[in-house]
Order: sequence, then C-alpha cells, then structure tokens
Amino acid sequence: MTAENILVIKLSALGNMVLSLGPFAAIRAHHPEARITLLTTPPYAGWLARAPWFDCVWADGRPPWWALPALARRLRGAGFTRVYDLQTSGRSSRYLRLFSRHARPEWSGIAPGASHPDRRDDRDRQHDIDRQFAQLAQAGVNERCPPDLGWATADLAPFALPARFALLVPGSSAHRPGKRWPVARFAALAEALAARGLTPVVLGSAGEAALARDIPAARDLTGRTDFDQLAALGRAAALAVGNDTGPMHLLAAAGCPSLVLFSGESDPALCAPRGPDVAVLQRPVLAALTLDEVQAALVSDRRDA
Repeated sequence: MTAENILVIKLSALGNMVLSLGPFAAIRAHHPEARITLLTTPPYAGWLARAPWFDCVWADGRPPWWALPALARRLRGAGFTRVYDLQTSGRSSRYLRLFSRHARPEWSGIAPGASHPDRRDDRDRQHDIDRQFAQLAQAGVNERCPPDLGWATADLAPFALPARFALLVPGSSAHRPGKRWPVARFAALAEALAARGLTPVVLGSAGEAALARDIPAARDLTGRTDFDQLAALGRAAALAVGNDTGPMHLLAAAGCPSLVLFSGESDPALCAPRGPDVAVLQRPVLAALTLDEVQAALVSDRRDA
C-alpha cells in the first residue's frame, strides 16, 4: 500500500490561520500515519513547524509570478497523493493546474477539476471554521477537533508581569481604521481595570506603539511578542479586550476570556474568534460603543472576577 503523502494549503493572515488550527488537527487525526506538509507563508512557517500536525512546512505559498515554475517543480516532485486546500482562493485553486494532468493528486477544495469539491451553496455564509470542517467532511474527514495551542509555550518571566493582568488589543489593519474602537476609550478602560486591581497590558505590532503611548495606564508590549508568547499570555491573563484582529484570535484560542469589538465592516457570524470563552460586542460604527457598555459586558460575563 502506498503511504499517504498529504499537502495542506493555508496562506492567510493570523486570524484566519488560527481559525484553521482545528481543521489542521482533524486532518492529522484522520491521517495519523501520513506524511503531511503545510504550504504557507514566511510569517507562520517557523511557528507551525513546531505544531504537532505537520512533518514539513514550506514557506513559499505566495510566490511572485516569476517564481511559479519553481513551485510547480516542487509540487510535482513531492509525490503528493491528496491536497487539502483550506485557503480556497483563486490563487490556491490555480495550484491544481501546476500538477501534470496525468499525475494530479486528489484535491479537496473549490478548484475546477477537484476530485473532492466543496459544492455547498451556503459555504460563503458559514463561519470560517465551520466552512472548513464541512469541506473536510465532503472529503471523508469527519473528525472535528478543537484548536489546541498546548504546544505553543513561552517563558513570560522577561515581561515581569504581576499575577493579575488584562490584555488590551487596540490595533487592527492600518488600512481599515473603522475596525478600531477609539484609543481614548481603551485608555479609559485601562484606568478602570487598574482600579479593580488588574494591570492592563497593551499588545500589538511595533507599528502600533503609538496606540500604546495613548494608553498611559497600561504596560506596553507592542512589538515585543511572538506567537508563542501571545498564546502564553492568553493562558495567563484574566481577560482580553480588543478589536477584530489577529492577536485576539490567538488569545481566544489559547483560552483567554475574550471580549471582541466589531464594527459593521466585518461580520462576527463569519469570522469571530473562537475559543472556550468568547463574547462579541458589535456596533455599525465603533465610536458609538461606550465605555460603560464594554464594562457592563465584562462584569456580566465575570471576566474581571
């Protein structure tokens, strides 16, 4: 019997990548003896190479047009027997055509010619995780695994944080400012949390350091955390409050009690973070969301207990 040689394709940003952790685990559970390769992009390659689901991780998932022949040669030479395209984009679907027509692997996705196509009419109306699991079920993968981040560990001692702290994530995509709750409200929330004995800690990229400076009551860890440290912080924190952005997905999946703030620019029914303790507040315009409403949500869910 020929050994299974599986390729998984996922090229997305952090939030979408975290929403694929459960499907990654389901593929491994269904193919326990297979060699499984992940095709992704450089920001996630090193991190996911330490995950328990993959034997190999390729980082060249979004090559420029002039590098496509090299990717095609790599794909053809790997001997894959099945591909799970969890990206299901136009780009990833075109990768099926990089294989020789007479030697194409089985393919789960939406690409024309896929052997295991996702044909559901409602796939674009499902939450990202549910859509991926439904796609996998059509290819015979019926396992449904929770997102397990137990492998993503880090020593938090260098941050010298107190025993009780709360995480604030005031950033989001710079080109979509409408997804951000006003930083002045985060500053007021930080003061309120500090008054209740929780040290507020701001997370974000180095480019979001200016937001942290506008929240003077909080510790600033912007630009200082990698994915493992974010997961460890999520496990240790009392709560997290933040906008619809990648770090909130990772904190929620790690088990942190999370309150996620959505504007009308995205639909939480399709893309909200998933985890054991996640709540959502949404307003068409986030500036209309008051500090009192956020505090009431925290108190009602006892996230600051």
